[in-house]
Amino acid sequence: MTVPTTAAAESREILTHLGVASAVWSSDGFEARSPIDGSVAGRVAETPDLDAVAARSVAAFHRWKRVPAPRRGELVRLLGEELRASKEDLARLVTLEAGKIVSEGLGEVQEMIDICDFAVGLSRQIYGLTIASERPGHHMRETYQPLGPVLVISAFNFPVAVWAWNACLAFVCGDPVIWKPSEKTPLTALATHAILDRAIARFGDAPDGLAQLVIGGREAGEALAADPRIPLVSATGSTRMGRAVAQTVAARLGRSLLELGGNNAMIVTPSADLDMAVRAIAFSAVGTCGQRCTTLRRLLVHDSIADALIARLKAAYETLPVGDPRDDGVLVGPLIDEASAQAFETALAQAVEQGGQVIVGGDRVAPATVSDGVYVRPAIVRMPAQSAVVQHETFAPILYVLTWSDFDDAVAMQNAVPQGLSSCVFTDSVREAEAFLSAWGSDCGIANVNIGPSGAEIGGAFGGEKDTGGGRESGSDAWKSYMRRQTQTVNFSRELPLAQGVKFEV
Repeated sequence: MTVPTTAAAESREILTHLGVASAVWSSDGFEARSPIDGSVAGRVAETPDLDAVAARSVAAFHRWKRVPAPRRGELVRLLGEELRASKEDLARLVTLEAGKIVSEGLGEVQEMIDICDFAVGLSRQIYGLTIASERPGHHMRETYQPLGPVLVISAFNFPVAVWAWNACLAFVCGDPVIWKPSEKTPLTALATHAILDRAIARFGDAPDGLAQLVIGGREAGEALAADPRIPLVSATGSTRMGRAVAQTVAARLGRSLLELGGNNAMIVTPSADLDMAVRAIAFSAVGTCGQRCTTLRRLLVHDSIADALIARLKAAYETLPVGDPRDDGVLVGPLIDEASAQAFETALAQAVEQGGQVIVGGDRVAPATVSDGVYVRPAIVRMPAQSAVVQHETFAPILYVLTWSDFDDAVAMQNAVPQGLSSCVFTDSVREAEAFLSAWGSDCGIANVNIGPSGAEIGGAFGGEKDTGGGRESGSDAWKSYMRRQTQTVNFSRELPLAQGVKFEV
């Protein structure tokens, strides 16, 4: 591969190498822009006929649900092989289109590979229950059946992994998948589908329409979410978007699986290992330039150690390498677009108005190696209280620091925001750790001890409570969201007793 002059040119070379057809380019579609240098790879054609997409998915479902689950798992196994073969290319494209540093791009594709492995095992473990019947000569059981077409709406910050979480589980559960990626990251979606197409070709007998990609804006997502032929909509994004999706889907009594905003906190106690805490804070607060739903946004520190910890963090932040995410040593790449930078600056101004003191960062950066792009220096802001700006999720690298003196008050402060995704405590006290994990501790879907809130493994169910939406994806029993549960009763006697002793003789 030649050395391209822009990030967009490099993106086009990778797409060609991965087998994405040149027909995806259009004169009037969605602009495919790299946040690294602002270069535009071209315009991607929008999907013209959403009704046909839904119809193909329904037809595929009627065939796919008859395929045994272990056989369905074979398709996902082949996808895992193809992802391994294309890991470097796809990861590079994630870096080019989403602005992630190289190791994060590689990590995202590895997450796709990991969920493939999980789903292959799941394909032989879709277990139900046997239930004791009160009626003689009867047995009862509970089974899980394929649900139907699944719509996946994904966000720009994890442009491929979130699709994989949903698609791999949906495929082994017997469901076709329609994917509507963020309009900010269409190229990674096109590349992923090209890789999936190779797996499908090797599989041999997958139905047409099993996996479809829809390129479009909010209107496309809204139209598909309203379609009664799609029983499950899995949407990742802002709380505002999630509320709209939930209302649309609920109006037709469909199911929604929502992964929405996070306003994640770390509680640091006097017994904490501060060296370890600083490392965890740095990754959790500035990784992906603060554009993760699990990004650390609130640091709740015991007042006896606050000054010492802030001094360490200030020193660490002052040396953070900000720049082209493809460059060796860079830890902070660009924000996705100018609107994100404006939100960053607006939040900092509001924080100061609400009594905050900017300790470090908050300014724009112009890296020498790129001609354009939106780069900022991650900020730390000491706040006197958990004011309105602190309770709002700003999708940018701002860390608000607040202090406490009583552990129960710290937990209450952590829980006193609308969001409930991820949380953590740094402590060497078993009592504090167990209290944090108790029913009266963290109210989030994810609760960690002595690790940051960001960087979940695929083995556990991922998701949160309150304004985060209540959905669960990835590991554990998240697969049940993609199936319908059925209670079955079989009478193998020659009598017909009724439940609860009811008598009805005809």
